[in-house]
Amino acid sequence: PAECALFHCRGCWAVLGDSLHLCAEEEPCLGLFACLKATKDVTWEDSLMVGLEGALLGCAYYALTCQSCGSAVGFILYSAPSNLAYLRGLFCFFKDSILCYLLKNQMVIEASEVKFPAVTLKE
Repeated sequence: PAECALFHCRGCWAVLGDSLHLCAEEEPCLGLFACLKATKDVTWEDSLMVGLEGALLGCAYYALTCQSCGSAVGFILYSAPSNLAYLRGLFCFFKDSILCYLLKNQMVIEASEVKFPAVTLKE
């Protein structure tokens, strides 16, 4: 596909995932890319965290970090209200924590500026 991209950690440039495994792009409240798979440079703790405010209020999730530099890069939802249920079990990368390398153009851009073809799991 022409829109292929790699998702890099903003802190150290480790490759965290790619657009071939992109399942959803949640723009309004969370600002994230949700992927089916991630690279071995993405790690998470065994203990669940609980959202106490904001968009993840009441959600239980595993925090994702970059193995190379320890930066927080996203989460994996374990339990969530019905409006976020479609994201459960996916690697959710915060757009403000990653950079995108576009393969076709060979350029790096902010994840918030990338527009991939519409992909959604909401239905």
